This record gives sequence, structure tokens and C-alpha cells, in this order.
Amino acid sequence: MSGHRIFSTAFAAVYPLYLAKAERKGRSRAEVDAVIAWLTGYDADGLAAQIDCGADFATFFAEAPAMNPARSEVTGLVCGVRVEQVADPLMREIRILDKLVDELAKGRPLERVLRQG
Repeated sequence: MSGHRIFSTAFAAVYPLYLAKAERKGRSRAEVDAVIAWLTGYDADGLAAQIDCGADFATFFAEAPAMNPARSEVTGLVCGVRVEQVADPLMREIRILDKLVDELAKGRPLERVLRQG
């Protein structure tokens, strides 16, 4: 697959980094998993299967059971890049996930991270 090298990076390689970022700020694995489930529709078994099989980001998002339509409400900066202005659809999904984990790690209530309140 052509494109950015993150597309072919194993999700399992980045998932522990998401966990570490959140856990350093007192958040739990369950909250990180809830964010991923909200965005992608993966349940616990589906997420574990994607991690165990070593799926890359392209596969992880392509096989997502139900991408949340409310993800378009996720806006703001991630690493100096405005999420809503990312042109590549896969890169936008990755940036949205990064933004959600960032918000969680910054102490935002889970309900607000999940755009429920």
C-alpha cells in the first residue's frame, strides 16, 4: 500500500503507546478501549483479534465494524495538524484516534471525549 508509513504500521505496536499515555495521566485501559470502541465499533474480542493478528492501521480501520458517524465532530490540533483539514481519509481516522486519546489523557471526562454531553 502506498502512502504514509503509519498506514503499514501494526496497530499492536501503537496501542501500548496509547495505553501508556492515558495511564500516565491516571486513565484506565478500559477508557482507552471505550474510545476505540466508540470510534470503530470494535468490541473487546474484535479489538483483541486485531491486536493479536498484527493488523496494520489500514487493515484496522478497513475492517472496523462500524465507524461512528459522530467522529466528524472531533476537531482540533494533533501534533500541529488540524484534524478536520487532513485530506487523506485514512490519515484523518488515525488523527481522530490520536485526538481522542489526547483528550482522554488531558483529563477530559469520558462522556465529553465520546461526544455524549
